[in-house]
Amino acid sequence: MVSQQGDPAPAVSAPNQHGETVSPDFEEPTVLYFYPKDDTPGCTTEAAQFVAERDSYEDAGVAVYGVSTDSVESHRAFADDQDVWFDLLADPDGDVAEAFDLDLRRGVAPRTTFVLVDGEVERVYEDVDPDGHPREVLMDLLEGGLVELDEA
Repeated sequence: MVSQQGDPAPAVSAPNQHGETVSPDFEEPTVLYFYPKDDTPGCTTEAAQFVAERDSYEDAGVAVYGVSTDSVESHRAFADDQDVWFDLLADPDGDVAEAFDLDLRRGVAPRTTFVLVDGEVERVYEDVDPDGHPREVLMDLLEGGLVELDEA
């Protein structure tokens, strides 16, 4: 069963698109989204929309991480093509996906987004429609009072 609201956030680490090992701090508001594959239409749409929301996510103090079973090299090319500003975590062995109890039987993680705050899973979005999802998550965070936009 997929990690649910109230579950403790698992400690995970994985290489990003630059080959650097990243261990997200889930104490701070964080969006961790799993997507099936770099350079596919839905995944490109979702990444591009997170890129477009950069200022709002940064103003709200929310970290964003994308995760797929693709390699560091694939992530690097995808990040370069899409101007991705956040870390794309390479999870070819599925360790990060398994830490969140995602089903990898098809060889890829299902499109699922986790919002983590104060070391816990705060929200889970399953069977995500990538078009509009980055904005939806941000609005849920704001409307739920989990974050505020820094108007400074």
